[in-house]
Amino acid sequence: MRKQLRFLALAADELRDDLLGFHLAQSFEPRELGLLYYVHASSATLGEALSRVARYSSVAHEGLTMRCDRGGVKLEIAYVGVPRHVDRHQMEWLVTVLIRICRELTRTSVCPVRVAFAHPRCAASQALEQTLAHAVEFGCDRDLLEFSAAASSLPLASADPYLNECLVRYWEDALAGRARRQHSMRAAVENVVLPLLPHGNARAGRVAEALGLSTRTLTRRLAAEGVTFAEVLDEMRAELALRYLADPTLSVSHIAWLLGFKEASAFTHAFRRWTGKTPSEQRAAGSTGGAPLDPEPA
Repeated sequence: MRKQLRFLALAADELRDDLLGFHLAQSFEPRELGLLYYVHASSATLGEALSRVARYSSVAHEGLTMRCDRGGVKLEIAYVGVPRHVDRHQMEWLVTVLIRICRELTRTSVCPVRVAFAHPRCAASQALEQTLAHAVEFGCDRDLLEFSAAASSLPLASADPYLNECLVRYWEDALAGRARRQHSMRAAVENVVLPLLPHGNARAGRVAEALGLSTRTLTRRLAAEGVTFAEVLDEMRAELALRYLADPTLSVSHIAWLLGFKEASAFTHAFRRWTGKTPSEQRAAGSTGGAPLDPEPA
């Protein structure tokens, strides 16, 4: 999955398409999802369909997990063993495809009451909001798709109780036989750190608590992968800084806040350590061709 996310990012850069995932989702044929689509489509109601997809998504894709509330209203999406901060396009593709499927199966223009993404907004995000007919939230602590209680009871035009029963048996057998994999602790840490960065709360103790570990256990498990918490945090900030600077709508001071620096000058010093350049120099030499939006701190 890491290679897939990297490929999408490279393709988006080459095509200069900040909404590549969203655009791909608009022409995607949902039936290509195979049996996961049909267990969704044969369900009786939209809420039941979303619950089915959430339950079986990890079997269909080991790098993905979904959790749906009992009413089939709120769907939370997360990556497993993959750092969330490296992606924008696949998550926007996935959410857009899910909304398209919900509309097609209910034969309505049903809209979610809330769409939340963990990645930050970009200059092109308005087009995504217009298509989803909803104000999308960016920079959230999780990826989320939520419908109203009334929408969850919408009947599906393709409901087939006999087919659904067969498919549920198939997926339950697959779920029972699925072996649990040991996923990267570094990726798990990065996914917890991402929403904590802007608030300056990305500390080892806080991250360990979120993962249900002691700080000592977290340190030991990261050491087994050859890294320390400080190294993970520093390298993650450096990678995010380059991505944020490629977006001319983000000021240097705002990027500093997104990365958890109290002062823009602290970000400038860190960026010079990472790259040998200041953020302004990086923007001038980079692909954006844009000037910084605010003065560079000394």
